[in-house]
Amino acid sequence: MYKVRVILDTQEDVIRTLLVNEKESLENLHFTIAKAFGFDGQEMASFYRTDEEWNQGEEIPLFNMAEAGEGISMATCVLEETLPKASDKLIYVYDFLHMWAFYVEVIEVSEQNVEEAKVILSVGEVPEEAQEKEFKSDDIMNGFDDEFKDEFDDLDRIDDFDFDNY
Repeated sequence: MYKVRVILDTQEDVIRTLLVNEKESLENLHFTIAKAFGFDGQEMASFYRTDEEWNQGEEIPLFNMAEAGEGISMATCVLEETLPKASDKLIYVYDFLHMWAFYVEVIEVSEQNVEEAKVILSVGEVPEEAQEKEFKSDDIMNGFDDEFKDEFDDLDRIDDFDFDNY
């Protein structure tokens, strides 16, 4: 059995502590977290591997997105393999239109058995709107513009081109 703490990334404390079976898939954890925070679980979501400082790593999507069908998904990842020990962490993003972000951490691993997941601690209420997020990838374009500026200068003239003649 895993005791998992899930913290919603908001100004106010919104926390749920869950008991889940270590044999469950991340897909089941996704539905458990969504339900624990009052969501229906019908929106797209992803888990992201992370290090001790919560730096975002590899994505584990709800559905396999690989063309050949060999990619990972929440259904193929089991908790005890993905999060083998206490203090292992994931970032969970639910509903990519609203970007609800959660910090997921295993706080205890025990030999006890739990048949179905349950919420054992609930702190705070989910706000009406998700907190705005700032993404590091937004800054990538600044360096791109500087590096390739001269190569794309001619593109500004495409508006002057008369397409009616062709």
